[in-house]
Amino acid sequence: MTVDYIRYDILTQDAMRSVVHTVLADAATKGLPGEHHFFISFDTRAEGVVLSSRLKAQYPKEMTIVLQHQFWDLTVTNDRFEVGLSFSGIPERLVVPLRAITGFADPSVQFVLQFAVAVQDDEAAEETAGESARPPARHDRLPAASEPPPVAANPAADAEQAEKPAAKKSPEKSDEPTTAEVVRLDRFRKK
Repeated sequence: MTVDYIRYDILTQDAMRSVVHTVLADAATKGLPGEHHFFISFDTRAEGVVLSSRLKAQYPKEMTIVLQHQFWDLTVTNDRFEVGLSFSGIPERLVVPLRAITGFADPSVQFVLQFAVAVQDDEAAEETAGESARPPARHDRLPAASEPPPVAANPAADAEQAEKPAAKKSPEKSDEPTTAEVVRLDRFRKK
């Protein structure tokens, strides 16, 4: 098998993160236009993520936040974003490096991005021991583009929705591949 010295997988992930950066930076300066709103999932164990100990205990691996009506002080830098959100009526300030993002969705236009994130901790190292050097498989997901966004009857429900983690898919029951397959041109040539 040929070794990818260029690392197209990393270049593609960086390009997609650039899209998220641009969209968040625009939202920080201009606000959210029209019906646009964002679901952002991120790995809470990733380096540089800042959460209160309460949220860290509640979401030890991954968290999904919703930027729609009730957020404040969105700040975007080259490598992270910071935002104020309320969780069960308690205001919190989150700092999320762009590399920690595992998923980004704008359900208003059925736009979804998924990212591979490598976590550097003992548990993740044990889970990936013996595996190849490909990015880790993703078994969780953001709402599908065809799923309607959650509807809250009141503003407090929006804040509660921001606390809910993304739905999990069981890796044993999934028929879908979890990583992209590289197809060689020889496969399509007439023999």
